[in-house]
Amino acid sequence: MPAPKPLEVDVDGRRLSLSNLDKVLYPQAGFTKGQVIDYYTRIAPCVLPHLRDRPLTLKRYPNGVEAPYFYEKNCPRHRPDWIRTAAAGSNEFCVCDDLPTLVWLANLADLELHPSLAKAADYTSPTVVAFDLDPGPPATIVECAEVAVRLRTALRAIGLECFPKTSGSKGMQVYAPLNTPTSYEKTKPFAHAVAQALERAEPALVVSDMKKALRAGKVLVDWSQNDEHKTTVGVYSLRAREQPTVSTPVSWEEIECARASGDPENLVFTAADVLRRVGELGDLFAPVAELEQALPRF
Repeated sequence: MPAPKPLEVDVDGRRLSLSNLDKVLYPQAGFTKGQVIDYYTRIAPCVLPHLRDRPLTLKRYPNGVEAPYFYEKNCPRHRPDWIRTAAAGSNEFCVCDDLPTLVWLANLADLELHPSLAKAADYTSPTVVAFDLDPGPPATIVECAEVAVRLRTALRAIGLECFPKTSGSKGMQVYAPLNTPTSYEKTKPFAHAVAQALERAEPALVVSDMKKALRAGKVLVDWSQNDEHKTTVGVYSLRAREQPTVSTPVSWEEIECARASGDPENLVFTAADVLRRVGELGDLFAPVAELEQALPRF
């Protein structure tokens, strides 16, 4: 049986050819490529401000989440000529500034979006400090919520606001927006120092050392993501899990509720959940792209 013909569509004045829309990319959920494209199209007003001007690493699943995947730092050569790219280091990254680019990426089965912490204009100057909270079983995202609250208290004590999101997988991230001139040479040791301080205060709960043998039942506060060579999954990105879960911004009230309930499911959100949430709450992560703060001297 011949493959269905690609669907030719106009997206904000750009002509795109969308293929294999009925292909199931999440077998356990029956979630298709067409639904992936639909999700990214509908979430675009929220996700694009967090992607705009940033070098983007693609994580592509051409045959779905149960099949092999690959990372792609260099923007594919077969890209349309209107796709913006940015040179950073030895790579020529895609930059997702608009809806046509986002739809084009979704059509490539780029399920996960991994933007740089810096903008293309200055790849060595991050706009945030990122803390990746990774639970070591039997710890779960509930323990991550406990650490996130302690992290917020520590950062507030030195004059920094921060904002949490789920990873869409096992853990969560907390971002302290800066949006002021800095460098990874400043943000990385700062994040490391904060992680070590949390570990000293709560050694039974927190670990700052990357050794996997030390993580059982604890939460790794991964400070090493603050590096121009690394990426963290972007807010509103789908994740390649059994269900189409999403890296979802959450309120501190929701973090507190998860701590109180002890139920990890309270911090699990699918694509459908996230679209409902943004309709009701807007973009809870908006301050990360807008709030200007400066690292304290330390």
